Amino acid sequence: MDPTREAERLLRRFARDTNLMIAGRPMRVEGHGPVAEALVAMLAGMGARLNTADAGGTVSFDVESGAITLGGSPLPDRGDAAGRVDFAGAHMPVTRAIADELATSGTVRGLSIGVSLTLEPKTANLAIELTRAGATVAVYAHPDETDPEVARALRERGIEVDADASLAPEQERAVALGFLRRGFDVLVDDGSHLTRLAHEEGLAGAWIGATEETTSGLTPLRRMHAAGALATPIMAVNDAATKTGFDNRYGTGQSCVLAIADLLDSAGVTVRDQPALVIGYGPVGAGVAAHLRALGAEVRVAEADPVRALLAAHDGYVTGAADAMAADALVISATGVAGTVPSAMIRAARAVAVAGGVPGEIDLEGAGGSAALSPIAPHVDRLAGTGTVVLDRGGCINVTAAEGNPIEIMDLSFATQLAAIGELVTTRPGIGVHALSDAAVDRVARAATHARGVAVAPSPAASAPDHDWRSARYRDRSTTAPASADPSKSPEDS
Repeated sequence: MDPTREAERLLRRFARDTNLMIAGRPMRVEGHGPVAEALVAMLAGMGARLNTADAGGTVSFDVESGAITLGGSPLPDRGDAAGRVDFAGAHMPVTRAIADELATSGTVRGLSIGVSLTLEPKTANLAIELTRAGATVAVYAHPDETDPEVARALRERGIEVDADASLAPEQERAVALGFLRRGFDVLVDDGSHLTRLAHEEGLAGAWIGATEETTSGLTPLRRMHAAGALATPIMAVNDAATKTGFDNRYGTGQSCVLAIADLLDSAGVTVRDQPALVIGYGPVGAGVAAHLRALGAEVRVAEADPVRALLAAHDGYVTGAADAMAADALVISATGVAGTVPSAMIRAARAVAVAGGVPGEIDLEGAGGSAALSPIAPHVDRLAGTGTVVLDRGGCINVTAAEGNPIEIMDLSFATQLAAIGELVTTRPGIGVHALSDAAVDRVARAATHARGVAVAPSPAASAPDHDWRSARYRDRSTTAPASADPSKSPEDS
């Protein structure tokens, strides 16, 4: 028995069965020996709070029996899609709190809101909360990003859904346009795919605006604005600290790496059987690298931006050119840029996958396309003429081969979406890409700390009046110090 592999399987089973977060969660490992030691190291590496007393949410792993409990009870059977939607909703208190604010203020009452996101249980709850706040909501998702059972469960709750996992590629544009032609006041988008399509067809000019969830979506929108092609205000949800600071690093990091580990295990391989190369060291790449390291992988990083390359080096990773480090490695693209992994690199790698992602991030067409792939397990293929394992055919692996980011992470992201919608509707900014206000981000963060029992220290009291701008270090010591100041110590002495 490989104790590290057994520990990893326990950890992955918890994440797969619950879709809950590891980072920040109280966890306990019961038992002794190599499996327990390996599991403790993995959980610590992923940011779990070990041996913390919290009866309401502590996860306990019994390494002897293999039992996993949540709050003292066996892991719940989430059941069918409706059950998964309800389970997610029970773990999304921050989204619910911000939706309560919108409902009380009437901010979105009577508005038509389109939601274009990966359709799974967390997105279903966003649509449900917007409806509860008084909006008329319709949901769209690309066929590759649609859970058909969740779509059915949402329709049964009275929400319009334009999503069909069985659509042929030639039907996709017509269905997306049909959704846009419903006419919306606000569009919630992911990857700006529908926002850009609406601009192609002249359908965005009447919107109050749109919100954008991702880095890869904001980049073309900013280019459109610079070129004078943008026709509506955009709220940059992705850039809010309560989104990108958590969703990208912790959420995408955990969900992508554990999905990759699940798929490799189904093919008889672990993440430790070869070096891992992460291409791109933005928040997603940093999260992927950290979670790979927690599982015991030898991680390398390729990053073109010198500042990010320095960050990777200071985080302890070997850095360099991707093509020089890809041979016989697990190559994971985390750039959100098409063509990141060219065909020659695919052939040189031992396995390839995409974290987050855009279409064509790995150049499968150049490597022979689907005809060159032979299935060896669900979502796992081997490239003809090579030993390369291709995971999920280059899809966004945590979405199309797993259940997406953990629930608590999307709770923060979708609460931020709701705050952005509220700010968009109340402030009506001009055409352009706009950051959320500090007040909106702070409101989400405070709702989250309250819901999760995270203590926040009080702000330190100022030792001098706000209007006293003079340097305390070089004050005129021939005069009497202001009564409000401590003459023995200045704030700058601390």
